[in-house]
Amino acid sequence: MPTTLLAFLGACTLIAASPGPSTVLIIKQSLHSRRSGFLTVLGNETGVFIWGVVAALGLTALLTASEIAYDVMRIVGAAVLVAFGVQALRQARRAKGAAADEGWESTGRTGWAAYRAGLLLNLANPKAAVFAMSFLPQFVPEGAPHLPTMVGLAALWAVYEIGYYGLYVWFVGRLRSVLSRAGVRRRLEQVSGGVLLLLGVRMALES
Repeated sequence: MPTTLLAFLGACTLIAASPGPSTVLIIKQSLHSRRSGFLTVLGNETGVFIWGVVAALGLTALLTASEIAYDVMRIVGAAVLVAFGVQALRQARRAKGAAADEGWESTGRTGWAAYRAGLLLNLANPKAAVFAMSFLPQFVPEGAPHLPTMVGLAALWAVYEIGYYGLYVWFVGRLRSVLSRAGVRRRLEQVSGGVLLLLGVRMALES
């Protein structure tokens, strides 16, 4: 079991290190505040755990078996990515000409909004569901009870990624003196918005 857990955590590290929509959103939200970034991480990892439980119950197979269901989820996921991208570009436009430290702690950005953004982005991604179904069973030891083991692995995966992505939030916070400059923040918002838009378009066009 210890060897299996080490291999599992190693795989989790490689997964978290792979750039994707969640990474972009976490960094984008962290530009506003550490609190916003960390709550986005918690939302994202709640989604990871939910998909893990769904996979453990065997319900993810229903998604892969139905092409219509998968396509609907894919289009919804693409729309969510595009919406986040447009939001980032609008924020960059509003930040134009603002004071250097203005809007770092956005008064209109509630903790629930940040958490919901991370959760929604993860749950709207059908690839996350399919990946959980194919990833977690590989680390269930032979003879171990399937359901509780997979749920436990899903929880460990989520907790581990909270720590991993928490480093991103901490690092962005450490660079606050640089990133809080209006021009730098505007450019980063533009880049993150553009990336999210492209990822949304790509997801929509995938078959």
